[in-house]
Amino acid sequence: MFRALLDALTFQAGYNAALVVLGAGLLGIAAGSGGTFLFLRKRALISDAVAHSTLPGVGLAFIVMVMLGGEGRSLPGLLLGSALSAGIGLLAVEWITSRTRLAEDTAIGAVLSVFFGFGVVFLTIIQTMSSGYQAGLEGFLLGSTAGMLFNDAVVIAIGGGLAVAFVVLLRRPMTLVSFNPEFAAASGVDVRRTDLAMMGLVMAVTVIGLKLVGLILVVALLIIPPVTARLWTERTERVILAAGIIGGFSGYVGAALSASAPHLPTGPIIVLVGFALFVLSLLFAPARGVLAALIRHRQFQLRVHRRQGLLALAHNEAIFDKLTLAVLRREGLIRQDAVATDKGRAAAAKTLRDESRWAVARQLYEDEAVFARYDGLTPIESVMTRDEIAEIDRRLGPPAAAS
Repeated sequence: MFRALLDALTFQAGYNAALVVLGAGLLGIAAGSGGTFLFLRKRALISDAVAHSTLPGVGLAFIVMVMLGGEGRSLPGLLLGSALSAGIGLLAVEWITSRTRLAEDTAIGAVLSVFFGFGVVFLTIIQTMSSGYQAGLEGFLLGSTAGMLFNDAVVIAIGGGLAVAFVVLLRRPMTLVSFNPEFAAASGVDVRRTDLAMMGLVMAVTVIGLKLVGLILVVALLIIPPVTARLWTERTERVILAAGIIGGFSGYVGAALSASAPHLPTGPIIVLVGFALFVLSLLFAPARGVLAALIRHRQFQLRVHRRQGLLALAHNEAIFDKLTLAVLRREGLIRQDAVATDKGRAAAAKTLRDESRWAVARQLYEDEAVFARYDGLTPIESVMTRDEIAEIDRRLGPPAAAS
């Protein structure tokens, strides 16, 4: 198993497997970076409507090709049919949204269910046909590379590469429209055309990914990478880049795993690899991860106990909380018998004086922005200027000597 996986990852498992792995990687890059624009535009569900709208196109294309004397399973023909069907579904969502009072999510739900229903009907009809080769069409639901021909792999690889090139060429206007459509329009960007280009990219990724990931799971390939990338960075261009890398890695490794174990379905494996990256990011991302949040909470808790302990020392009050005592001892502010050290008495006097400073500051200033930053733990020097602090100290008078 490991040897087969290594061969697939290093493109040594045959031409077909190498092209499939390469195509899946390129498709993942396009899906991740392209899905970022939907994520930023808050239109993630539109990808679901596009994906489900492809099914009737697949079924109808098969029937047409069989009627014309073909076998019906030609991948370019099936992709063309799915593209036309997805385009009609996309236009239907836009028409319903712009011409009626229905919200976009309602339009998406209607188009998704109706088109998927038509697709199931066509697949049922296909199963009753005596001509054509129906086997393998179910792979368009969950993705499958089993029995994929060399020409099919070439189509997927070329399609993935073109989708990546499309993202690179139009990333700037699509970023502007996704992040701030009003500013984009003021800058001379045609928002409507850019939106259509964005939807076209989603449609292209969906159609290309049908054979690899399947129409049910291709939505995950569009959404999971940008959501994962968002956990690592705040900047838009970095989210796009990171989402492309995450999507590409998911497609590359997932397709390699499927190629090394043909009994494993391709689409679910690719999505599970992406989900594993999401879980790792959710746990360990430095800014938004669960572990980072727990660390920040713990640090805040320790700061609260330190402040309360210092105020207790300043008022000569006994301290009974074990965590407070542990924090003060660790910083050398009290001895083992809970008696304040010289350092502790100085810190306690400073904390008490800062409390008095804030009381005077509330009387002198009415700047809500200043007080919004004060949480009782933030040093006054980081919020107010030296001149402001000097004026406050002048009103307070000289500090009392630490006892």
